[in-house]
Amino acid sequence: MAFEDEFIEEEGEEVREFEGEEVAEFRIKGAISTSIPPSIVLSVTYDGAEGKALVKLYDPAGDLVYYWYDKTGHRPYLVTDLPPEVVADKYPEVLKHPGFSHMEAVEKYDALSDRRIAATKIYAKDPLSIGGGRRSIREMLPKTWESRIKYHHSYLFDRGIIPGMWYRSEDNGLTPVEVEIPPEVAKSLSSVFSSDDERAEAANWIPLFQAPIPHIKRVAIDIEVFTPQENKVPNPREADYEIVSAALVGSDGLRRVLLLRRPGVEADLKALSDAEFDVMLFDSEYDLVAEVFKTIVQYPIVVTFNGDNFDMPYLYNRAVALGFKKEEIPVVARRDYVTVAPGIHIDLYKFFAIKAIEVYAFGGVYRGERGLDAIASAILGVGKVERQGVVSSMPLDELAEYNFRDAFITLYFTLHNDELVMKLMVLLSRIAKLPLEDLTRSQVSAWIRNMLYYEHRRRGWLIPNKEDIIKSRGEAYTRAVIKGKKYAGAVVLDPPAGVFFNIYVLDFASLYPSVISKWNLSYETVNCQNKDGAERPIAELPHWICRGRRGITSLLVGILRDLRVHVYKRLAKSAPTPQEKALYDVVQSAMKVFINASYGVFGAETFPLYCPPVAELTTALARYVMTSTVLRAVELGMEPIYGDTDSLFLLGASDEKIKGLVDYAAQLGIDIDLDKVYRFVLFSGRKKNYLGVTSDGGVVIKGLVGKKRNAPVFVKDLMDDIVERLRNVGTLDDLFKVREEVSALVKEYESELREKRITLDKLAIKTSLNKDLDEYTKNKPQHVKAAELLSKAMGVKLGRGDVISYVKTRDSLGVKPVQMARIDEIDDRKYVEFMATTVEQVLEALGFSMEELRGVGKLVG
Repeated sequence: MAFEDEFIEEEGEEVREFEGEEVAEFRIKGAISTSIPPSIVLSVTYDGAEGKALVKLYDPAGDLVYYWYDKTGHRPYLVTDLPPEVVADKYPEVLKHPGFSHMEAVEKYDALSDRRIAATKIYAKDPLSIGGGRRSIREMLPKTWESRIKYHHSYLFDRGIIPGMWYRSEDNGLTPVEVEIPPEVAKSLSSVFSSDDERAEAANWIPLFQAPIPHIKRVAIDIEVFTPQENKVPNPREADYEIVSAALVGSDGLRRVLLLRRPGVEADLKALSDAEFDVMLFDSEYDLVAEVFKTIVQYPIVVTFNGDNFDMPYLYNRAVALGFKKEEIPVVARRDYVTVAPGIHIDLYKFFAIKAIEVYAFGGVYRGERGLDAIASAILGVGKVERQGVVSSMPLDELAEYNFRDAFITLYFTLHNDELVMKLMVLLSRIAKLPLEDLTRSQVSAWIRNMLYYEHRRRGWLIPNKEDIIKSRGEAYTRAVIKGKKYAGAVVLDPPAGVFFNIYVLDFASLYPSVISKWNLSYETVNCQNKDGAERPIAELPHWICRGRRGITSLLVGILRDLRVHVYKRLAKSAPTPQEKALYDVVQSAMKVFINASYGVFGAETFPLYCPPVAELTTALARYVMTSTVLRAVELGMEPIYGDTDSLFLLGASDEKIKGLVDYAAQLGIDIDLDKVYRFVLFSGRKKNYLGVTSDGGVVIKGLVGKKRNAPVFVKDLMDDIVERLRNVGTLDDLFKVREEVSALVKEYESELREKRITLDKLAIKTSLNKDLDEYTKNKPQHVKAAELLSKAMGVKLGRGDVISYVKTRDSLGVKPVQMARIDEIDDRKYVEFMATTVEQVLEALGFSMEELRGVGKLVG
């Protein structure tokens, strides 16, 4: 048994606050009314022109975006431990600051010291005065708290406004709309939660999951820009070149492409009239851009793919260059993203780049890919239109089709599977207490930070500084096995190599969140100052846990975990209608994203509540649980053959033995479930790398190279052929028979390769560009070399997100884009090596290698 950290989480994801605030002005406004009907909160922001916090709400019934400006006189502030009189006496420059408003003596609960402390709130007239640079009030004081929280976040914390929830406005105030709780959900609170505190806390969370998620009207936008030079990517800051096409695809049925007529550019008018979208032809670029703006202001949400980096800043800067007045431009530039007015802008490129979304929400189906084509192919099963030549010279009908498909795919991401992506965003926004525009542009660690900050403010707690936590609670004690880690990680049972029959797989339901909940792990309860009644759960570690008070992280993670496991996962299977089942499945998926990342953030130095002892104790206790369960399985007569983070593969199991193990884990306070029963599992001997056929004939493949997205089609075909043969294996005799079939199959594919009988399209390797071509300077990967060849020879503009299709060749460069290659140029030796690397993992488990296809080896365990 090896001890190694196999728990891949958000430890490496950065959560950095900008040193300064920023202020944007919204010149185009939504409807302003003292009486707003039930509407969903799209955004909470700050309008510099009005000098007030701004809440953007959308009324689906009236199809109207409302602007609600703060009526309470709320101001930006920071907290200091200096009394007001000391600030006035020792730091008079604070009172002289042009943005200073006033001071207020307050009392806060300090969770680190477990006592109430006297503090001073220093208020400012605007956010920039608190943290806008070197001359801000924050820089004038020796120590401050809560001075790096963005003002619009601070505002929603203080006012208890939850993004994505429903509010109405009467008499100038915002009032939450009451949420109806189904009887079966309300009833579950008493059965799932044992204490009054937990039931009360759960009751606060339930409305977030039960409040309706409306259809929010939205439009996807994609623009194409003229480039006079081959291979030159237009700079959105300079916006020197014409916008020649703009595609607008709306959830309300809008399907429109705006095209700019240009001398010398062909247009097949019949093809345009027969297209599946409306076409508007313009002689003036100014009029084309004006039509785009006219569309933007009609939708509460504008959706793009990489719009922050290109489409939206290009539109803004091009509009300025064309002579638009700023009050006519519904695009609003921020420091790190671009928004719109009166609604909001969601950039799906950034949303799909969030690691937690990639791994937990979509199961890694587009792992590592960032391009529109690759992600759409993985999630939607559709791809971009292949472009022939540069945008500047494409006939208008081809340009329109190309442009439309990109916008259509972008919108379809949010409509697919009963609007799964949109519903997931809204639910995550509610849980994180983050406006949609912030949530879709930040990693999960920022979500957890905001959730915890919100709960601190709700309770009247002081939000601690990271340095205070480290000073009070200390660093990690153990050394990590993996370079870069600061503490020992999970327990992993090294996998065998071979084929094993009748394997039961147990799933430790949210192991790490369960540990956090059961052992009361939180930054304020670990290594607390008062050791009375404290528990030291792991003898090898010097850390202790206070048991006299419930930690905030333990409580919140425990509530979310129990609601997911015991309420919403069950409702997703048992709800009376398909619609309810689908909704509850989205709810439990949103919870999964949060709770599975709740451990990792405390081990990330960039996390504001960084607390290494919490992360270290979590992994140590998880190791204890897993190890104890493994030993108990052996005592019950089962043989654990593989374990990875939160799952255990057992040989020689039975329903009775599994029940005994489940009962034992329950005594440890951990839920385990029978995940699946495999008819057989084929292990390659590598971690996270196996093929299994379940009792109902389903095939599960983990980590095998042949199933990876950028493998050539011929390799995938070979793996598919092997899998289909393995699917029918039921006995040892079947396996020996299939073994010989696989041997013959591999030889056949190798012969086809060497005899050049496999077509170029099946040999192509597809890889996305992660940056623009000119950004690659040293150690250029093969797909970049192929992209440079293609760009130079065919004048195709290639950049970030483009998928390059290339083959391995026998020339000095060793690679060519598939469009430029011939079958006789293929380097069959490299492809045989590729095939060998791919199938070796399966062959090893079957008892032979590429070099010994007819050899007899160790086969069955």
